Amino acid sequence: MESKPHTLYGQIRELILSARKAVSHSVDSIQVLTNFETGRLIVEYEQKGVERAEYGKQTLKELSRKLSNEFGRGYSLTNLKLMRQFYIMYKTRIGQTTSGQLPPLLKGQTVSDLLPAQGKIEIARIVSAKFTLSWSHYVFLMAVDNVKERSFYEIEAAQQNWSIRELKRQFNSGLYERLALSRDKEGIRELAQEGQIVSKPKDLLKDPYVLEFLGLNEKAKYSESDFETAIINKLEHFLLELGKGFLFEARQKRFTFDEDHFFIDLVFFNRLLRCYVLIDLKIGKLTHQDLGQMQMYVNYFDRYVKLNHENPTVGIILCKKKHDALVEITLPKDANIHASEYQLYLPSKEELKQKLMDWAEETEVNDGE
Repeated sequence: MESKPHTLYGQIRELILSARKAVSHSVDSIQVLTNFETGRLIVEYEQKGVERAEYGKQTLKELSRKLSNEFGRGYSLTNLKLMRQFYIMYKTRIGQTTSGQLPPLLKGQTVSDLLPAQGKIEIARIVSAKFTLSWSHYVFLMAVDNVKERSFYEIEAAQQNWSIRELKRQFNSGLYERLALSRDKEGIRELAQEGQIVSKPKDLLKDPYVLEFLGLNEKAKYSESDFETAIINKLEHFLLELGKGFLFEARQKRFTFDEDHFFIDLVFFNRLLRCYVLIDLKIGKLTHQDLGQMQMYVNYFDRYVKLNHENPTVGIILCKKKHDALVEITLPKDANIHASEYQLYLPSKEELKQKLMDWAEETEVNDGE
């Protein structure tokens, strides 16, 4: 009997939270729609549809003054320029709207005067369905020069429900570059068009993993136990850094074989790949013993833990410094074991971009041979 109030409370609590989230999303959608339409009016009618025409700064200033006096904050000169930029950058997503087929405006008329009520609702529905993020998200995205990179972050932010803070963190950590470096040309194209698609074990990997949120000092001494504890204390952040589909199962997972006890640092299950993912933490240099140990962990899970309908186990060694040649010569080619570096500070995006450019140039050369 005592559980009923708790159940009722839980149901009503979920209802209220869902309603608040829906209202919040609705407010965000209305703001984005309003700003998009404001930008369209500035471009199409006050500039007579010529995007690159010089539009008098004084006119925009006067428009900003009038709108701010009546509607308050949000209509500064800077914001009006952002709305104009937003329309120019994203108008192709909407396509030809009803307003594009309307007769010329007469003096004193606005677009709304020419649209029937149903037409206004339809335009609002079309535009709001195309933009699923908040205005703050789009303001940040408009500053991303690379079109493919911008598209990737927009898709991921929408799919993963990133807050603006998380979007900035992922951008500053060079997520796009880190994922792109582990893919071929087609894979990079898919990142821009579809976001991160996880269909095989290699899709899970990043290099490096960025763990600045752990708060560990790069120069200070810390043990593997300290490293592991910091991850557990920041597990939500760590799951976001790992990527899509990860579920945490255990820390220091023990198994016994031939009367010897073994402990796996972290055990996850990835629901997209339907497989276990084992992570071993190494604060020093990667050795062939580390690779052999992970191979044993993976073999054990494949033979004694995973179910018949689940896919082969993946092993990831998270280390301070990896050696690709050592991994290649130690493990068989079809091994489901990977070594990835981690770092405790945000990487330089310029360094990552340069690394990606160098990789692309090297790929071009190899393709031409």
